[in-house]
Amino acid sequence: MSVKEATKVEPAPMRAAAFESPGARKRRRSWDEVPRWQIYLPLSIYLVFTLIPFYWILLFSLRPAGSTSLVPWPMTFDHFEKVWTERAFGTYFQNSVLVGVVTLLMTTLVALAGGYALARFNFKVKRAFMLALLCSQFVPGALLLVPLFEIFAELQMINSLGSVIIAETVFQLPLSMILISNFIKNVPYSLEEAAWVDGCNRFTAFRIIVLPLLRPGLIAVGSFAFVHSWNHFLFALMFLNNQEKQTIPVGLNTLMGADSVDLGALAAGGIIAAVPVVIVFAFIQKWLITGFSAGAVKG
Repeated sequence: MSVKEATKVEPAPMRAAAFESPGARKRRRSWDEVPRWQIYLPLSIYLVFTLIPFYWILLFSLRPAGSTSLVPWPMTFDHFEKVWTERAFGTYFQNSVLVGVVTLLMTTLVALAGGYALARFNFKVKRAFMLALLCSQFVPGALLLVPLFEIFAELQMINSLGSVIIAETVFQLPLSMILISNFIKNVPYSLEEAAWVDGCNRFTAFRIIVLPLLRPGLIAVGSFAFVHSWNHFLFALMFLNNQEKQTIPVGLNTLMGADSVDLGALAAGGIIAAVPVVIVFAFIQKWLITGFSAGAVKG
């Protein structure tokens, strides 16, 4: 045997296969030999049952009132025009966008500061504080309605979008701080120390070194806060009395009367409520998956 052959290194997959147990090798071979239809058929059935409700709501929103056709033809947009103008969904939409965007910004900024403190500093009550954050996730939002209403009434913030924004931000902060602290733990502390050696202070090092690496995590936390505030019903229902201040979830509730329901208008309102969220997730899905995967790993 030549020296070249003696010193030849096997590829990583070959070395891994050499140390693989017979049982693991058998399971891997059986998985590789599974027919594709056994994978695609259950996924297709699940996809059909998932998409049928979406098609049904789209059908009711586009077909004329009184029609029983299973195909939206002739197509009409009268239901969208009715809910946007007569039912003031244009105003509801603007209010929901304002609440969602401001909640996203406030939640992200406060959770970023708190998450950095949890990830980089040690203090006596750190464990108790983390436990309190985790336990707060078991408290349903309905239990917070009465104390929050009393607080906002004392501050004269009832019937103000600011009350909904503050309530949504407070409700989202515990989970957001925990996620962001895990994102920051995954960034090596030595990178910040190297920046300090080069003359940067802590804030500058965080802004230049850490913050760009947190983009997937920030997008994940921000999108979660936006979607929750966009869909949340209780806070807007309790704290907003004026119709001009209502959000889309409360507006959808007004379409359902005590004796009858306008299915076409309700379906059109549901489409209006769902489209912005679908568009947002279509653009950020890559960063969203990466962010939640990184935040799930303990640093």
